[in-house]
Amino acid sequence: MGRSFGLNEFLYLLKAIPWTLLLSLGALIGGAIVGLFIAILRTAPSRVLRGLAIGYIELFQGTPVLMQLFVTYYGLAVIFDIQVDAWPAVLLAFTLYSGAFLGEIWRGSIQAIPRPQWEAAACLSLSLPKQLWYVILPQAARISIPPTVGFAVQLIKSTSIAAIIGFIELTRAGQLMTNATFKPMIVYPIVAVLYFIICWPLSLLAQHLERRIDATLGVKRHF
Repeated sequence: MGRSFGLNEFLYLLKAIPWTLLLSLGALIGGAIVGLFIAILRTAPSRVLRGLAIGYIELFQGTPVLMQLFVTYYGLAVIFDIQVDAWPAVLLAFTLYSGAFLGEIWRGSIQAIPRPQWEAAACLSLSLPKQLWYVILPQAARISIPPTVGFAVQLIKSTSIAAIIGFIELTRAGQLMTNATFKPMIVYPIVAVLYFIICWPLSLLAQHLERRIDATLGVKRHF
């Protein structure tokens, strides 16, 4: 017979939230580094570099993140005889996954910069890296903020998949409490509410930033 769900069980769920946020933040930072590199390659003059970036994006966007997690966690042990703990495995998998999506988001932001801006930078005799660093990327970053924040919300919810390999984040903590209390209709609604509390402010922030940027750019939105 399972134990009752009380304050201690609720606190156990709360203690898992920092791990969910830490995994999301780590994957977002790592994915930002990978994504910026991929976005620059996607806009490079070289067809080979663009092809490599497209291949990376298609691979990680075209396959389930669960499969990527399995390959990272189990594949490294089988292929390279490297036993990876759950934490670095999920962090690596979600970093590579985030890099593909952020790279495509930021590629669109870079290409959204009007051509005269590129031509003006070229007229200053700046090299391509300096054009990107001083002229293009600062403007692209402003455009990319809303979709990046929106992706961060999706990433937080996607970290629930890490429970499949035993990484104790919010969803896994809910599974353990369900096994202990046999009260899934109490535990999982609480877990869902906790996810909502985490993600809802970020969703509002993304919408607010999008409206501000549209207003700055003179874009009228129709509902």
